[in-house]
Amino acid sequence: MKPKYWTIIVLAIYAIYLFASFQSAWRLIVSGTPLAVVMGVVVLGLPLIGVWILLREISFGATTEAMAKELEEQNLLPVDDLPRLPSGRIVREAADADFVQYKEEAEAQPDRWQSWHRLALAYDASGDRKRARESMKHAMKLRKEESTSGTR
Repeated sequence: MKPKYWTIIVLAIYAIYLFASFQSAWRLIVSGTPLAVVMGVVVLGLPLIGVWILLREISFGATTEAMAKELEEQNLLPVDDLPRLPSGRIVREAADADFVQYKEEAEAQPDRWQSWHRLALAYDASGDRKRARESMKHAMKLRKEESTSGTR
C-alpha cells in the first residue's frame, strides 16, 4: 500500500480521535469546576499540538515531493539502481560508496538546493535518517530563498 494511502487512513483515525477529544474537553470545560476546566484545556491542548506536528510533517512531505518532481523534470533526480537485499533494503556498502559523489557535489555547490536534495537522498539510502532530514531542510531553505530572489 502506498504511503499516501496510509497517511489518509491515519488522518481519518486521527480525525475520529480529535472529535472524541474535543467532545471530552468541551464537557470538562463547561462543567465549571476549576480542576475539570484545567483538565479540559489540557485535553484540548494535547491534540492541537498533535495537529500542528501532523500538518508540519505533511507539509514537509509535500514540499520534498514537489522538489523531487522538479529534479526529475531537470533530469537531476538520482537513478534508484543501487543493489537491494531480498527484504528490499538497499545494500549499505553500495549506498555508502554512492554517497561520496553526492557529498562532493554538495560541497562543490553549497548554494544549490538540488545538490542538497540529492545529498539528502544519499543520506537516506545510507540509513542516516537524521542527516537526511537536516540536508532536506537545508535544501528546502535554499529553494525558498531561490524562489523569493527570483534566481534559478
